[in-house]
Amino acid sequence: MDDRVSLFSSPLFLGFEHFERLIDSLSKIQDDSYPPYNIEQIGENGFRITLALAGFKKENIKISMSNNQLTIRGKQEADAHSVYIYRGIATRQFVKTFILADGVEVKDADFDNGLLHVNLLRITNPGSVRIIEINSTLPKKITPQIAKSSD
Repeated sequence: MDDRVSLFSSPLFLGFEHFERLIDSLSKIQDDSYPPYNIEQIGENGFRITLALAGFKKENIKISMSNNQLTIRGKQEADAHSVYIYRGIATRQFVKTFILADGVEVKDADFDNGLLHVNLLRITNPGSVRIIEINSTLPKKITPQIAKSSD
């Protein structure tokens, strides 16, 4: 049984359970520096994540999106016929996860010269005010219908 008290358990935060799940998933993500990456601002509403993937082929990289979580996976096969005197270029698999804010979508991805570029776009919705109609406090009385038998 989980006895911890969450900020999101307050009745003032109705519908924010997904934030709690995101925070939990963030705490499980390991901070791994491989592969190295950059995050750039592109224009007013765009971002680009660039991963340095030397030696990887496009076929060995998979990108998926689930519940605001962008996951990039790579698996590279080592050349069984090579004999290395020194090996400084990693040929290992990786999983890199980024949590995206609501309203940020993956636009596209490009792979060029060992660099994977994932382009993101923030969808902007200008806030609008919605007027809520107030109904009568007394519900309309519903009279049950009695079916008449045709004996």
